[in-house]
Amino acid sequence: MDPYEHHNKKIISPLDKPAVAEVKEEIQEETIERIEEGTLVDHLTDLRKQIIKSIAVFMFFFIVVFSTLNMWFPYVTRGNDLIVLGPLEVVKFYMSISTTISLGLSLPFLFHFIWQFVKPGLKPKESGFLGMYSPLMLVLFVIGIAFGYYVVNPLSYQFLINIGEINFDVMVSAGEYVHFLIMTTVPLGLLFELPIIAMFLSAIGILTSGKMKSVRKWSYIVLGVLSALITPPDFVSQLLVLIPMILLYEISILVVTKLERRQILTAEQSISQE
Repeated sequence: MDPYEHHNKKIISPLDKPAVAEVKEEIQEETIERIEEGTLVDHLTDLRKQIIKSIAVFMFFFIVVFSTLNMWFPYVTRGNDLIVLGPLEVVKFYMSISTTISLGLSLPFLFHFIWQFVKPGLKPKESGFLGMYSPLMLVLFVIGIAFGYYVVNPLSYQFLINIGEINFDVMVSAGEYVHFLIMTTVPLGLLFELPIIAMFLSAIGILTSGKMKSVRKWSYIVLGVLSALITPPDFVSQLLVLIPMILLYEISILVVTKLERRQILTAEQSISQE
């Protein structure tokens, strides 16, 4: 038996235990970092897939809309006499209209792709809420766009034209018209999401009906500022936007109140069953 057979083996003494613990901690930290890096890479890969699909859907609708633009043209101009100030303005007009309509048509698909990306990171309560009310979000957005197209845009446009005709020969360029049309439609679609936002904040415990009632006056001021920012600088347009916004705020209070009562009733039923 060779007394020196273990001379190449490392002997760990009690004094080496702290060093061993440090090595284990470093290994654990490296493992955690690798797991986090892998998770981040997976999220970025998934995000890239959803972005690529969104761009592909948008480009498909853009090509379809641009190739059939003459069919959409009467709905955009509404028979108004427009002028162009140069060849580039024609391109700008066509591109603006095609982009806006294509974005509207691809919106349901974009919502679905966003939902696929954020769903794994949501809590069950948040995931259930968004899954249930996503169709309603789309419906409210479409209602907001329709309200802007059929009510706010024609009334405010005619009001401004009538004021201008008092002292000027009014000629509206195509570029200015399409900018006015987008400004009086798309922001309204976003503002009409107010009840859903209030319901979501209430469902996760951030917002209550009592808070909304206590800041009602300040909320009206904020809504007034928003209506002034997203509409043309005339009183009629701002008033046409502000009135439905106030109504939506009051509807949001009623919806949140009803949701709170339902939560209390559910809690009482669960306690009684126990």
